[in-house]
Amino acid sequence: YVAAVYEHESILSPNPTALVDRQSALELMGRNLDIYEQQVVAAARQGAQIIVFPEDGIHGFNFTRSSIYPYLDFVLHSHSVKWNPCREPYLFNDTEVLQRLSCMALKNKIFLVANLGTKQPCEHIDPHCPSDGRYQFNTNVAFNDDGMLVATYRKYNLYFEYAFDTPPEPDYTFFDTPFAGKFGMFTCFDILFFEPAVNLIRQYNLKQIVYPTAWMNQLPLLSAVEFQQAFATAFNINILAANIHHPTLGMTGSGIYTPVKSFIYHNMESYGGKLIVAEIPVITTDYKNNLEKTPSRVSEKGNEQLPPLFYAEMMYDNFTFVPVWGEKGELQVCANTLCCYLNYQRTVVTEELYALGVFDGLHTVHGTYYVQACALVKCGGFSFSTCGQEVTDATALIDFQLWGNMSTPYIFPLLLTSGITLDFADHMGWKNNHYFISKNRTSSGLLTAALYGRWYEKD
Repeated sequence: YVAAVYEHESILSPNPTALVDRQSALELMGRNLDIYEQQVVAAARQGAQIIVFPEDGIHGFNFTRSSIYPYLDFVLHSHSVKWNPCREPYLFNDTEVLQRLSCMALKNKIFLVANLGTKQPCEHIDPHCPSDGRYQFNTNVAFNDDGMLVATYRKYNLYFEYAFDTPPEPDYTFFDTPFAGKFGMFTCFDILFFEPAVNLIRQYNLKQIVYPTAWMNQLPLLSAVEFQQAFATAFNINILAANIHHPTLGMTGSGIYTPVKSFIYHNMESYGGKLIVAEIPVITTDYKNNLEKTPSRVSEKGNEQLPPLFYAEMMYDNFTFVPVWGEKGELQVCANTLCCYLNYQRTVVTEELYALGVFDGLHTVHGTYYVQACALVKCGGFSFSTCGQEVTDATALIDFQLWGNMSTPYIFPLLLTSGITLDFADHMGWKNNHYFISKNRTSSGLLTAALYGRWYEKD
């Protein structure tokens, strides 16, 4: 099928905390919706059957609970009500944004997924009802090619979004399409947690995901395109990921991903939006990871000079590292219960310093979640203290096998190359209670090769 995602440089309110009336809010959102409309037309012309827009693309961000209120549409989160906002605009008040999105889908005969702020009045007998008598949700909506509202999803894992409420229960949301079956839906920070993202995919055996996001890139392990691809690979699914485009805030990185191929956009240099359209296969069967090449165990050699252990901060976590010196070698490094092993050979030898790092613990900055990671990274400079820094360019080509005795089945294989480009591993999978990834000849210099494990039970 043909899919489209649009990385949108949203027109933002100059003062998001100021209180404005509904009319002014609609005016600002209308300017973003005008751009959406052009992109829907362009995507439909290229044969796209579905288009996905980013999180916060219509209203922007940094609101307070009261300042976002005029920007909120009313949405009934009910699966029983069949409603076409374009054809039946009179059914509910404050649905102007939904009506415009619905009409775009209808006019262009395309499935459309977008993110907006929504409100829902609640009664004080509801124990979860906020004191102002209403819920405010960060919401994704999906319309079919007839403009019918077919799904709503309320973001469950909020990322410091004080304007919004967490829904009382996670939504497990998916919708059906004639061209690719069911699509599941969640938002941004959700991708790092079991609920609802992982549970949704597993419970309903979903093979396609739509994913609006407003993601700030954090190298070396959580760049948007890097993690989006790893997620598609780990769960053997297609992901249509639309990010916002604000390079000054570190926000870029969208793509259409299959387990074996990616169509991506990552651009920190220029401004303006970007439409990606690609034809991808519908995934119906489980693609089995290829286990032919299995890593050899690190040999126990006596009295060799072992490289020094050192500690450095990476992604706000205290990693234990060993330097990756010389043209080739075998290394291991352990922390807590996790041991990471690396066999490597530099095919293009450069002066650059690389290190093999391990972390097995609770990550506590910008969210709390348990991580088990084995990571081969290029350091920022020549001293150990630069290992873990954000690096975007590399020239060394390294053939490697990286493996670890992970305690969780949820492993995201990361492979990032120079200029924030992606590569795919030759082999990966489980062997003898170890998860491994191997690669010969990356397409360009190696930035990061990592196994990013999420041990959800220990959150």
